[in-house]
Amino acid sequence: MKETILVVDDAPDMLQLLQRSLEPELQCQVKTARSGAEALSLLEQEPADLALIDMKMPGMSGMELLEELRRRHPWLTVVMMTAHGCIELAVEAIKSGAYDFITKPFDHDALVLNLRKALERSRLLRENLNLQRRANLKDAFQNLVGRSAKMQRVYESIQMVAKTDLTVLVTGESGTGKDLVSRAIHALSDRRDRAFVAVNCPTVPEQILESELFGYRKGAFTHATQNKIGLFQEAHRGTIFLDEIGDISTTIQTKLLRVLQQKEIKPLGDTKSVHVDVRVIASTNRDLPGKIKAGEFREDLFYRLNVLPIVLPPLRERREDIPHLVSYLLEKHCAELNRPRKIVSAELMEYFLRAPWEGNVRELENVLIRGILFAPSEEIRAEDIGWQDRLQDKKCLVEDSVKLLDYREAKEELLQRFHERYIGDLLSRTQGNVTQAARTCGLERQALQQLMRKYGIRSEDFRSE
Repeated sequence: MKETILVVDDAPDMLQLLQRSLEPELQCQVKTARSGAEALSLLEQEPADLALIDMKMPGMSGMELLEELRRRHPWLTVVMMTAHGCIELAVEAIKSGAYDFITKPFDHDALVLNLRKALERSRLLRENLNLQRRANLKDAFQNLVGRSAKMQRVYESIQMVAKTDLTVLVTGESGTGKDLVSRAIHALSDRRDRAFVAVNCPTVPEQILESELFGYRKGAFTHATQNKIGLFQEAHRGTIFLDEIGDISTTIQTKLLRVLQQKEIKPLGDTKSVHVDVRVIASTNRDLPGKIKAGEFREDLFYRLNVLPIVLPPLRERREDIPHLVSYLLEKHCAELNRPRKIVSAELMEYFLRAPWEGNVRELENVLIRGILFAPSEEIRAEDIGWQDRLQDKKCLVEDSVKLLDYREAKEELLQRFHERYIGDLLSRTQGNVTQAARTCGLERQALQQLMRKYGIRSEDFRSE
């Protein structure tokens, strides 16, 4: 489908000139309007990818039209046209939200170049908006869940590196989702329709890993009775994911360096190299700089891998994401296991928010699967997952004073503590900013304010922190 440019100018000759010149040059559809009112009417009927607007027009000026477009169509890219004597006004337009401006009379090649850049911006904005809508709908970004600032930065990094062919190194503790990140990069890349080959390096013995990665020729060694294509060749024109690359031997490291440098492999027993077009994504939970100092990892390979690094935060550093993760994982695994929808009890959720989660999201996921399978009721409790002693030892469930209360009073007491701690932590991190806290935890601002009133939490108490 062709992209659409809306040109707004009160001069019919200018509109005709731009329509005739831009359509073949940019391979787009050019619509024209002779006034701001006509432009707004056209946009209501059909959206455009770019608006090219003359600054000076009778009736609604270009600046007034820009302001109205910012209000009605905030995602629309706008380029302003102005005469040489109105540069100050053009700069003001940029400050008001225009993407760029060009001066009349303009050079045709410069105009086409500027509009190409503007259309590229429109594509990126459109992709980003679609991704956000899909993420909000599923509460996940490419199966990664979290609305914390740290995870938002991860999502931004994924979208940025996916459009390149450069090598990516994903680092993070075990269970943080390095595999999901690699698959997200592939799914958003131009190689998405090609193979994605994942290799769990530590699980393959060293003497076998080389032949698995690079293949071999018949007779290369005992039992090599036929040629075997390696995983790099299987991933040709696609992506290969080398999981936990920090655990491979220096021998394999040397051969991988050759692949990254020369884009070719040499199967065992072969005298000729084979060219491979492969995007390499590697991951590790190891301290590679420390392994370099210890002589256990090649420094030159590290710098070849670490072209575009993505660091995944541990779960304990994004605790505000835990309620979203719990909800998402319960819905996912209840459906997969054909079990009725479950919820986590308030006291167990309180412990979830305090737990160290050394196994990160994978540990949380395993715990919830146990709860789905063994909880006899809709509510998953500590005893359903074998954590009753852990909660008692940590004194995170109930104190003696609470045990003396009846069920309803005890439940209210625990809910009071949960909301005080959870919302208090949110407000501490946002310095009392309720809007930002609501956005972080995924609630509407009014819903968060209602909870704050119910449990006596005041935002002003956190503004001095």
